This record gives sequence, C-alpha cells and structure tokens, in this order.
Amino acid sequence: MPEDERKTLEQRHQMTDLERLRHSAAHVLATAILRLWPEAQFAAGPPVENGFYYDVDLPHRISPEDFARIEEEMKNEIKANHVFERTAVSRAEAIALAESGRLGGLGERPGNPSKFKIGNLADIPEGEEISLFRNGDFLDLCAGPHVMRTGNIGAFKLTHVASAYYKGDEKNPQLQRIYGTAFKNKTQMDEYFTMLEEAKKRDHRKLGKEMELFAFDDDVGPGLPLWLPAGTVLIEELETLAKETEFAAGYVRVRTPHLARENMYLTSGHLPYYAESMFPPMELREAKEHQRLTEVHAQLRDVEAGLQELKIDVKDGLAMGEFGDAAKELLATAQRLGREVEALEKADRYYLKAMNCPHHHKIFGAVPRSYRDLPLRLAEYGTCYRYEQSGELFGLMRVRSMQMNDAHLYCTEAQFEDEFRAVNEMYLKYFKIFGIDRYQMRFSTHDPAKLGQKFVDEPALWLKTEEMVRGVLQRSGINYVEVPNEAAFYGPKIDVQVWSAIGREFTIATNQVDFAVPRKFGLVYKDRDNTEKTPLCIHRAPLGTHERFIGFLIEHYAGNFPLWLAPEQVRVLPIGGPDETDLMDYAKALVAELRSHQVRAELDATTDPIKAKIANAEERKVHTMLVLGRRDLEAGAVSVRVHGKGNLGAKPRGEVVADLLATIKERRA
Repeated sequence: MPEDERKTLEQRHQMTDLERLRHSAAHVLATAILRLWPEAQFAAGPPVENGFYYDVDLPHRISPEDFARIEEEMKNEIKANHVFERTAVSRAEAIALAESGRLGGLGERPGNPSKFKIGNLADIPEGEEISLFRNGDFLDLCAGPHVMRTGNIGAFKLTHVASAYYKGDEKNPQLQRIYGTAFKNKTQMDEYFTMLEEAKKRDHRKLGKEMELFAFDDDVGPGLPLWLPAGTVLIEELETLAKETEFAAGYVRVRTPHLARENMYLTSGHLPYYAESMFPPMELREAKEHQRLTEVHAQLRDVEAGLQELKIDVKDGLAMGEFGDAAKELLATAQRLGREVEALEKADRYYLKAMNCPHHHKIFGAVPRSYRDLPLRLAEYGTCYRYEQSGELFGLMRVRSMQMNDAHLYCTEAQFEDEFRAVNEMYLKYFKIFGIDRYQMRFSTHDPAKLGQKFVDEPALWLKTEEMVRGVLQRSGINYVEVPNEAAFYGPKIDVQVWSAIGREFTIATNQVDFAVPRKFGLVYKDRDNTEKTPLCIHRAPLGTHERFIGFLIEHYAGNFPLWLAPEQVRVLPIGGPDETDLMDYAKALVAELRSHQVRAELDATTDPIKAKIANAEERKVHTMLVLGRRDLEAGAVSVRVHGKGNLGAKPRGEVVADLLATIKERRA
C-alpha cells in the first residue's frame, strides 16, 4: 500500500513483531526530535517496508549531519525503557488535547496547536475508537500497536531525509520525512546493511548498463525500455521457457492488437476506474466519416443562408410556430443536420492496451463454446502500456511499456480447483528453475463495506470464490498470508512475493479469479443439459512482465546467469593469435559446432595474451570459457573455465559439448 495511506484496524492487527518494533521506533524518533527542537509539529509516523518514518514540520532543515544528535537522544529514550501506555479517549477529548499542542508533544504548547493531529483526527471514521499512546513525556494520537517498552528496540539507525506533502496531497504543506530502520538486535541490523551494500552492486540498472542489456532514451520516452541484443536474449529465453511449459499444460496461443476502442474497456469496467493508469485516448475518424462531415457542414451552411434571408435565427427553434411552412422545413433541416454534425464530430476513441483480458474475452466469445471446450487456456505475450507517473518509474521495475506473460483460463466451477492448483504448481516449477527458495502467496480478499465501490457488488460470489481459493491454497500446502481489502475489482487474487538470493523482496506475478467480467461480455458455453452458463475466468501471469522479472533476475543472479539464460553462453579462447593456423581452425570448428546446436558461442581471435582474454570474458560475465592450447589440439580436448568458479580442467571435446548441450536443454542452475 502507498506510504501515505492510513492503515485499517484490521491491517494494524496483522502487523508483524518487527513492524510493531519499527512503529515504536518512530515514536522514539519523534520524542528525540522534540527534545532538540520543541517547536516541531508531527503528522504521521508509520512502519514501512524495511523501516519507519515520521513526517515533521520544523523551521530547522534536518540533514544527515543532525542524525548523530537525534540518535543520541533516541538512545536515551530507549535506555529509559518507558512503557508504551495506551489510553482510549473521546473525539472531543482528543481535539482538546490537539488544540493545546499536547498531541505529538512533550507537554502542552500554548499557541502551538497540533494542527496535523487535528487533521489526522478527521480521518478516523465515526464510531472507531480513538486511542493515544504515551512513552515517557511524549503523547501521540495513535491506534498502535507497539512493543511493550522503548527498551525493546534493540538496534536502530536513521537513514535519510526526504520531502513529503501532508497526506500525500500536493495541495497540502510540504513536510520533512525522516526515515530510519530498526531491528531486535545489532546483528540483524548489520546483516541488513550488508545486504543493502550487496544490493547496490546488484542493482539491475547498474548491471543492465554494464552488460549492455537495455537502455532508456529521452527521444523514445521515459519508462519505455529499448532491449539491446544481450537483453533480448533474456526475453526470448524466458518466452521459450513459458511457451514450452504452457504447451505441455494444454494452453493455446493467441495474439491481440496493441489498441482497442473505448467501448471494450467500458464493458470490462476498466473505464472510467482505471483511466489514470491508461495512456490518454486517441481520437480517430474514418475517411468516409470525414467526407460525410464535410458534406453535412456544406448543407448546413446552405440552410443557414436560407434562414438568414428570411431573417430567422437557426437557434430559434422554439418559435417555429410563428413561421410559415418553408421556414419550418428549413429550421427542421438545420436542426437535423446540426445533430448529425454533433454525432460525426464525436470521433472514435482508441486506447493503447493496458491489459490483455478484455481482448481474450472477445476471443472466447468469437465462436460458440461447449462444455467440451473447457477448460480453455488462452496464452499470449501481449505488450501492454500503463501510464505510470513519472516519479514512480524505476528502471525495469516500473515501466510504461511491458511484455506480459499472460493467460486467461476459462473453466466450469467444477474444474476450478484443478485449474487454480495447476497454476500455482506452475509457479513452483519456475521457482525451482530460477533457484527461488523463499516465496509467499498474498491472498487478497474483498471488503464487504466497499461492495459497489471498489469491488463488484456480488456478495455471494465473493464469499464463494474466496472460499474456493482458500481451499486450494490450504489443500496444496502453499505458504500464504491472507490480506483483506486488496482484491481485484472483479474477484479475489494472489500476488506472488519472492525473495532474491540476497533477501530482497519483489512482487513478481499475480493469479486472479474473475467471476464478474465474463458475464459483462456475455460469455457463455452450452452445458451438458444444453443450458447456457457463464464460465469462471482465471487471470494468471507466472513470470509477470519481462521487464520486472528480468530486473529481478539480474539482481538475483548479480548478472551471473545460468548457462541456459546467459546472453553469451560460451567463449572460445585460443592461446595464440591468427598466425596459429591449425589451432585457430580447431577453435573455429568448435564454435561452428556449438552454434549449429543454437549455442550462443563466440570466438576471441585477438592477439591478446590468454590472461587478458580470460579477464575480458570474466568481466563480460561469459558463463563458460573454453581455453584451447596446443596440447588440447593434439589430444582433441578443451580446458574448461566457468565464470566465478575458475578452471575445471581439460576434458575431451565431445564430452564438453555434450555436457553443455545437456545443461542448456535441462536448464540446470
């Protein structure tokens, strides 16, 4: 959820122990700032991913140079081991405390009311209990939860300062947002910062540039990646993997256009609710409509000229009864032509495709369907376009053009469990291939209070499909957590969280149930009893988008891809230059043999010393280096080196080639 979005009471109850600790650290941070700058005014201080923050309004501009002083005061508060005491108050009592400056303060501050706390009070729904938390002298408006005492915060560190608008609205005052992180002990914190340092080295933007995988260009536009040859290898290998996997699982492939008329997205329900995430519409008019518009304009001008001769205003249609038959006829013609002009000027509106599902629904509905056709699994590598805000664009992780590993499964209710379980098993297969050992499924459900607003108003179907999904997850023994109020608007969903080799968390893919939109499109199949029924639809994208997934893989592998995925799989390194004719012929023959099997093999034919050739290949993260010397030539062998593992020794040429081909075919790690 966005950092500025207020957590519900249910979300607060689900806070982990670490989130409670970090929430408490935010209060300790506010306490410390007040001891240094008593005039400080505070807004919100929640736990966030990897830490916490507190928004503060303060004339003094806090900088990293201030962190040591603030942290020293925080240590004093932790050493004091104050209890976090909770008190429930009425809204009137809370307002009175805010007006006195007591909320978010160390005591009353006459003439300095807690203006942001007054604003925060307005966000608390009527009927929800209002609570305060005190640690030592600091009193804050807060729903909790917290640790028992300030002394439970074992280790902490302030990290950076940013600017943020109050409640995330640029119309509100701009505040200073002080970020930090906290852990139970110093060992955990040290491990975290070690991971951050490693993450900097693995940053997909840094490695993507060094390895020449992708680029962004201002003339092309922000968030629109250009895939260079080495990066395109990654895309095509992933697509091949998905196509093979889906073919074996009974999927059929389809293709759809990159844009569609507005009406389709109105039917699906994506418009107007999803409009902010879609590129603005293109207004198009067919040539025949252009021609007809020109003709109607000409006719209308002639009619208006005739009315002017009669000294009649074309807009004066209400007074038609006062005119003769000729005038009435002219007025009626003018009004008819005016309506036609208005209709013709309403050009067709087209949108760039932001999602594949409506197109796939149209494909399902393009031909009559029977229960014998189900389950029908339609798969596509469709390119979608999302108008992400410029401030949210981030390398490959947040882009505006994305190639999506998408599919839609249409099935009967009786088939649902097997289909949904098979999708989850496909995720697990991919995790094994990519060496993803840690993952979690986030099962998102609806909020009954928001039916008809955020969620389709079908209470019985929500409960039924959520129970179906929950049952599959439980019977499959899959690691999952249940998250309320985050479902798709048309049904419950699963977001797949994975952790990279260094422990960084990523949202990779989604698996959604749709019980509403197929009905909107009139999708039906003939059942055994010859009645028409609407299928359930499962939206799934196990590899998510190429952009995000490749960004994850770059950081997961630190650019050291397994052989099957490596942009340059093999480089042959002869010891000597072009004048070593027989050795060079041996090297060229080896490269030709490998390339005949679709292995991405290259020859280093430079005159560089062998150490320089190896160093260059290591720097370019070539997976396997085959070093050829005269003894290798005479023995029909090659000396094998693997990136990051060093020299594996000399082996017969045939054995090496066979092992390379098997490793690639089996996609070994």
